Amino acid sequence: MTDTTRPLALPGLNRPAPEFSANTTDGPRTLADYKGRWLVLFSHPADFTPVCTTEFIGFANHHEQFKALGCELLGLSIDSIFAHIAWIRNIEEKFGIHIRFPIIEDLSMKVAHAYGMVQPGASDTSAVRATFVIDPEGVLRAMLYYPMSNGRSVPEILRLVTALQASDAQKIATPEGWTPGQDAIVPPPRTAEAARQRGSEGYATTDWYFSTRKLD
Repeated sequence: MTDTTRPLALPGLNRPAPEFSANTTDGPRTLADYKGRWLVLFSHPADFTPVCTTEFIGFANHHEQFKALGCELLGLSIDSIFAHIAWIRNIEEKFGIHIRFPIIEDLSMKVAHAYGMVQPGASDTSAVRATFVIDPEGVLRAMLYYPMSNGRSVPEILRLVTALQASDAQKIATPEGWTPGQDAIVPPPRTAEAARQRGSEGYATTDWYFSTRKLD
């Protein structure tokens, strides 16, 4: 019987993402190969499953938008290279969608365990729907976990990468559901004097702690 009370080792936000070296459908890949680019690493429970198929179609349909952000996609499941190849060929044949990003073969579950993709109580032998956004310096910036039964929203992951890039470039935060073109949140003042001055700084200020501005 699996012990579901044991703490699960997870990578940490704003810490270096776990290193990996793995075979993929496009040949060997390491985390270092993505240095200087953003990376969305995402796991799925198994090849030839319907929910995973819809997710891969979603990632494929948004592939060019990710690339426009300087962001690469990298899939993973605990299946063999041959299963991956057969599955992506099936997706192209049956759905007319070409999968242009690599998929990691993780039969040893080494990468899956390093990233906390295997969740006791949800699955002991396959990865759940986990998504990791890694920045160009190899730092883990966001983690999303979905249950086996429900597919991810690829547009939300794309939106998240866009928001992270905007926050880095302009030193702002983004409100709920933010998309490019909308105002962003200015960090709140850190001193009483700065709070008194906030209303005169040219921002759209609702109160001293809540101000927004248009992005450049």
